[in-house]
Amino acid sequence: MTDHTSQNAQSAEKSDQGYWAANVRIILISLVIWAVVSFGFGIILRPLLSGITVGGTDLGFWFAQQGSILVFLGLIFFYAWRMNKLDKEFGVEE
Repeated sequence: MTDHTSQNAQSAEKSDQGYWAANVRIILISLVIWAVVSFGFGIILRPLLSGITVGGTDLGFWFAQQGSILVFLGLIFFYAWRMNKLDKEFGVEE
């Protein structure tokens, strides 16, 4: 009986590790996207984006003021959707 219990514990541990690895991967990808949009487009690439206008202002300024916020909100909804899907895959949904 101890072998069966030990196998169940190892299986659960592998499942937990897989769940958290997938969770951390989703978080890291989301943070990279947000950093590229807010810091990259809004600050570093702003001179390159200055010739493109959106709503009467240049695209770099738009990303710094509005775009990064909208992308952040989109990432929140993406994260919630993807985590619900991941929860179902690992059987830990609410």
